[in-house]
Amino acid sequence: MTIINFTPVSALLGGALIGLAAAFLLLAQGRIAGISGIAGGIIYPEEKDSMSWRLVFVLGLILGGFIYQWSGLGVGVKHIQAVADMPLLIIGGLLVGIGTQIGTGCTSGHGICGLARRSPRSLIATLCFMGSAIMTVYIVRHLVGAV
Repeated sequence: MTIINFTPVSALLGGALIGLAAAFLLLAQGRIAGISGIAGGIIYPEEKDSMSWRLVFVLGLILGGFIYQWSGLGVGVKHIQAVADMPLLIIGGLLVGIGTQIGTGCTSGHGICGLARRSPRSLIATLCFMGSAIMTVYIVRHLVGAV
């Protein structure tokens, strides 16, 4: 298996920016940077005051990809392209959404913020995320042969 598009500088920069954003949100709002919780708070708002920072955070996530592309840092990197049919993508998205509700959080909340706080619950959740991802890739690529 060959590694395509190995970009250590942009990966390091991206990881540092994710860490800074998570730390800033914790310091500024006292909130964990779990994307499912932030997006869920937009769809099902609990507090009136929390809507603005949530919208800014999600907008920053969306604009970040465009800024990366426009900055020229992504020169020579292939664009991300979905290789699955739309129904399969929708089913996958719904399963991820259900999983974030069952696991009371997502990979960013548990894997980045929870592990940084040494949360045992986040460690278990992250191991479950990674284990199911590894099994899914193995099943789809080697047993089913879909991709």
